[in-house]
Amino acid sequence: MENQVTDTSEERTFQYQRTLPSLPVPALDESLKKYLDSVKPFLNKEEYQRTESIVKAFENGIGKQLQQKLLERAKIKRNWLEEWWLKVAYLEARVPTQIFHNFGGPGPYIEHYWPVKEGTQIERASMSTWHTLKFWELLRTEKLRVHRSGNGPLDMHQFRMLFCTCKIPGITEDSIVNYFRTESEGECPSHLLVLCRGRIFTFNAVHDGHILSPPEISRQLTYIQKRCYNEPEGPGLATLTSEERTRWAQIRDYLINLDPRNLSLLDKIQTSVFTICLDEASPQATPEDYTQVTKLALTGDPMMRWGDKSYNCITFSNGALCSFCDHAPFDAMVVVVLGSYIDQKVVESEGRWKGSDKVRDIPWPEELVFNLDQKMLNDIAYAKEQYYKQISDIQLVNYAFTSFGKSLIKKQKLHPDTFVQLALQLAYYKLHGHPASCYETAMTRRFYHGRTETMRPCTMEAVEWCKSMLDPDCTSGQRNQLLLKAVSKHNKLMKECENGKGFDRHLLGLLLVAKDQCLPVPEIFLDPAFSRSGGSGNFVLSTSLVGYTRVGGAGVPMVHHGYGFFYRIRDDRIVVACSAWISCSDTDAKKLCKSLFQSFHDIIQLTATAQL
Repeated sequence: MENQVTDTSEERTFQYQRTLPSLPVPALDESLKKYLDSVKPFLNKEEYQRTESIVKAFENGIGKQLQQKLLERAKIKRNWLEEWWLKVAYLEARVPTQIFHNFGGPGPYIEHYWPVKEGTQIERASMSTWHTLKFWELLRTEKLRVHRSGNGPLDMHQFRMLFCTCKIPGITEDSIVNYFRTESEGECPSHLLVLCRGRIFTFNAVHDGHILSPPEISRQLTYIQKRCYNEPEGPGLATLTSEERTRWAQIRDYLINLDPRNLSLLDKIQTSVFTICLDEASPQATPEDYTQVTKLALTGDPMMRWGDKSYNCITFSNGALCSFCDHAPFDAMVVVVLGSYIDQKVVESEGRWKGSDKVRDIPWPEELVFNLDQKMLNDIAYAKEQYYKQISDIQLVNYAFTSFGKSLIKKQKLHPDTFVQLALQLAYYKLHGHPASCYETAMTRRFYHGRTETMRPCTMEAVEWCKSMLDPDCTSGQRNQLLLKAVSKHNKLMKECENGKGFDRHLLGLLLVAKDQCLPVPEIFLDPAFSRSGGSGNFVLSTSLVGYTRVGGAGVPMVHHGYGFFYRIRDDRIVVACSAWISCSDTDAKKLCKSLFQSFHDIIQLTATAQL
C-alpha cells in the first residue's frame, strides 16, 4: 500500500472508471451450492437435510423468477448492488450509527517520530492536517496512483467520498451529500471544521490559491484552543450525531425551524473538507498496546466528533492521533491509504516541518454559533447520557503479537491473511467449544463501484482441522494435512469473492427483488440455518484485514454474543483489535486475544514439525 501512494503519476486517479467491468450476477445454482456448503458447520444431519430441501425448492421455484429479475436489473445498472447496499447496510439503519457502524483507529506515528508527549497537540494536529490536505490536493488533481490487482485497475470511486462528505439523518432513511470535485470538474469546498470543548469553528484551508502551511494551520488552531480554554464550554451540538437516527432527524428539523441561520451553519459543517478534533483526553499508547487510544477513537467524547462526517481526525492533548469515520460512504481501505500516506510523510520529514515559518495574513477562524433553546440543550444532554450508557458496554483490546509476523508465515508457505483467519477459528473453538459463523471482508473493487463481498471463513475444512488440534489421538501429520485443506478452501473462497463469485450479496439481491416485487419472503431466508450461519448480519465473528501497513482500525461486534476483530500484518508482528459487549457473559475480547496468540504459535509449530 505504501508504494501505491504517489504524487507523480502519468495516469489520472479516476480515468478508468468508465471502462471498469460491471458487477456480475453469479449463476443461481453455484451460489446456492456455496450457501449449502457454508451452513454445514452449524447444522446436524436432520437440520441440513431440511435446509437442503428448502434450497432445492427455491432453486426450482421462485428463485428462478427472482434471478431473472436480478439479471434484468444488472443490464441497466453497471453495479446492480450499489444503491441497495448503501440503503440496506447503512442508510436505512435506525440504530445510533456512530456507535454501531462507524470505525476508527489509532495513528501509527507513535511507532517512530511521534511518541506520546504532552505539549505536542497543536504541532502534530497542524502537521497531520497539512499532510491530509496534500492528499486532498492529490485527489483534486487526480495524481493519486490508480490501485491495481495484477495488471487490472481497481475502482477508485470511494476516494471521492473521503472529503467534503456528510451523512444527513432522515426520519426513515438517511442520505449522503458529497461536494468533492476534482479540479477539472470545478470548485470544491476548501474549509475545515474544528471541534474544541463543545464549540465548532471553521477556517479556509486555502489562501490565495495555496494550502495553508503547518505554521499557518498552527496559528489557526492555537487561536481556537486559546479561546476555548479562556471562555465557557460550548453546548456540544456534535453529540446529537450519536443519537438514534430518527430521533436525530427530528431534532435536526426542529433546529432548522428554530432559526433559518442554523441551516446555513449545518451546511458549513456538511460541506467542510474534514473535521479536526482537539480532544483534551490523554490516552497512553505504545507500539505493543494501542488499547487506550483505539478505545477513545471509537468511544471518546461525543462533543469531539461529528459522527456523520466521513472523516474526523482526532488529536489528543499528548499528541496521540486517531481517525473516526462514517462507514456509509466508503470502506476502511480508503482511510488506510490516507493514513499510510501521512505515515510515510511523517517518516520522510522526521516528524518536523522543515519549510518556512512565515505566516501570511489570513482571516481568523469563524465560530459557528447556533441559536439553541432549552429544548435543544435538553436534547443534547439526553443524547450524551444515552451515548455514555451504550459505550460503557464496549470492551476493546488492541495488542501487538510480536513473536513473528508476515516473514515467518510466508516462509511456512502460508498466506498471512489465511493464517490469521484459521488461527482465529481455532482460538474461538478452543474458548467456546463450537465453531462460529464468521464474516471476512472481501474486496470487489475490480468492478465498477465495487465495495465488498462476504467471505465465510468458517468452513467444514476449518472445523475439521480445529477438532484435530484438540484431539490427542491425531498426529502432527494428520493435523497438517487438514490444515492444508482448510488453507486451500479459504484461499479458493476468497479468490471467488474478489472475482464477483461470492454468494452473500447475491442472496441479498434476490431477497430485495422479492421485496421490490411485493412477494412474500422466500423460505430460504426464514430458515433458521440462514441466520445461524451469519445471514442477515448475524455473524458471530465480524472480521477484517486492515492491511499490511502500520495503520490499524477497529469496530464493534455485529451481534451481542459476537466479536469485532480487525488486524494488520507486518513483517515482524500481527496487531489485533478485538471488541466484545461487556453485558454478554459468554464473550471476552481479552481471552479471545490470548487464545489467538497461542493459536499463532500452535500453527507455526505444526507447520515447522511437518517440514522436518
